[in-house]
Amino acid sequence: MRRISSRFTLAFLGIVPLAAQWLNYPTPGTPRTKGGKPILSAATPRTRDGKPDFSGIWIAPGYSTRYLDNLAADGVDVRMKPWAAALYKERQDNLAKDRPGGRCLPHSVTDYDAHHMPKKVIQTPGVIVMLFESYHSWRQIFTDGRPLPAERDPAWFGYSVGQWDGDALVVNTVGIDEKTWLDDGGHPHSDALRVIERFRRPDFGHMEVQVTIDDPKTYDRPWTVKLPWELAPDTDLLDWVCENEKDFSHLVGK
Repeated sequence: MRRISSRFTLAFLGIVPLAAQWLNYPTPGTPRTKGGKPILSAATPRTRDGKPDFSGIWIAPGYSTRYLDNLAADGVDVRMKPWAAALYKERQDNLAKDRPGGRCLPHSVTDYDAHHMPKKVIQTPGVIVMLFESYHSWRQIFTDGRPLPAERDPAWFGYSVGQWDGDALVVNTVGIDEKTWLDDGGHPHSDALRVIERFRRPDFGHMEVQVTIDDPKTYDRPWTVKLPWELAPDTDLLDWVCENEKDFSHLVGK
């Protein structure tokens, strides 16, 4: 279904990557021990205006798929409307064979927040850009003071604006296309979905991402999850494309 990232292929085979592949290139500005090891517990980097700098490449610790498989994996109380509960059960029973990724479509806001594959954050004064290694996707979060659009067409990543609350960036996203899923497990949503993310970088090597799902058409009440990100220094994004979605045709159920 997918071209396996060279990052994992090389690790599996025990091959030392070539420098030209950018898998082991020192990231400038990284605090290090005398032996050259990155100090992930060092102080949070900041931009010229004093805001935390979220720039860098981030992964789920240990490349875990825990929250990608189930956004509510920590046991949060998710109360679905009857139609949503029935749809979620159907997706669970058929092994989520119709998920967007199974058709070579990219993930969206919440499942990329939960995704184990690397994501690169590029922070500028007016916009934060996220580049995702998987599916060659990207997302924009505008921090220039603009409001959310009153009129909007459904978009795969919706429309995102962020505001600073102290050292935390609070991002509101609306207009996410209903074709997307909240996670690979199949949590659904409607056109009324609003995703509120709260990003906080407590030190150099860690990001705390709090995600609230507010969708009154799908859930009886909003629910919130906390996702850990870990910095991946001295590396960069690699080529990763979905080439063939036909491998999922055999998935018919448990």
